[in-house]
Amino acid sequence: MADPESTNPQDPDAATEPQQTQAQAKVDDTAAKLNNLTLRIWPPTQRTRDAVIKRLVETLSSESVLSKRYGTIPEEEASAAAKSIEEEAFLVAGASFSADDDGIEILQVYSKEISKRMLDTVKDRAAAANSDAPSGSAEVDSNNAGASGGEEISSPSLKTEA
Repeated sequence: MADPESTNPQDPDAATEPQQTQAQAKVDDTAAKLNNLTLRIWPPTQRTRDAVIKRLVETLSSESVLSKRYGTIPEEEASAAAKSIEEEAFLVAGASFSADDDGIEILQVYSKEISKRMLDTVKDRAAAANSDAPSGSAEVDSNNAGASGGEEISSPSLKTEA
């Protein structure tokens, strides 16, 4: 009986060599494409901006860390505020964008502007609500707003009412 390897005229390594060369060519081609690929995260897509607005509306109109301190905003008002906040933040961030940036720094500016403007919005709204309230309840609210857990509030008007 003859040895199976000796009867096979083709070398198994020779058959895989063209496949390896072809696979390497695909890898090289893909690597070349990736080297020419530029990934930019600024400006965000409209879909991303819409998602930011949606999240702002949720934060402003539902229970959150902000609402515990400043109160919630009705959804319709929160929607208008969120659009304004995002648009203003986008314009400020876009003004500082340069073509040499990869977008990370500008995205940080955008995020900080959104946070700052959201906080300003809820603070302004809470201040307006306190100024519209009757004087006795506004004073109580403003005194309570400055207290943190465990602090005692001392106010002449509170003592006389008690």
